[in-house]
Amino acid sequence: MLHQFANNAKRIGKAFFLCFSFLLLRLSGSFDRFPGPTEFATLWKALRDWRGTFERFDRDRSGRIETGELRDALLSLGYAVPPSVLQILVSKYDKTGQARGLDYDNFVECGLVVKGLTEKFKEKDVKLTGSATLSYEAFMLMVLPFIVA
Repeated sequence: MLHQFANNAKRIGKAFFLCFSFLLLRLSGSFDRFPGPTEFATLWKALRDWRGTFERFDRDRSGRIETGELRDALLSLGYAVPPSVLQILVSKYDKTGQARGLDYDNFVECGLVVKGLTEKFKEKDVKLTGSATLSYEAFMLMVLPFIVA
């Protein structure tokens, strides 16, 4: 598994490093612990899943997920992102500056941020109402790791 992983690392590019960083943070809350073979297998599966989602929702095979496709892709992953937030995501993660769509690497980055922020929000939304009350410090501690990484 690791040999196959190493042979494809160049092709994987930015998506690998994003998932790898996310995995490190999930394991220990920091970058102090290096993952072993089991974690690499988990990472490899996650990358295959992200690639599969990207290809399934890149319906026009343009190599980019456009706004409607992104909405559907995120919804398929369990994230009902409001249109106003969707527009911000496309504006931020479309590195061409045209706010039209995301390539694979930026789709993975966007997806990981949505996933991570949603998980953090759900920790605060204990009654599952779709809203939460939190202090400014708690908000900053929740959001900053996703925007300064």
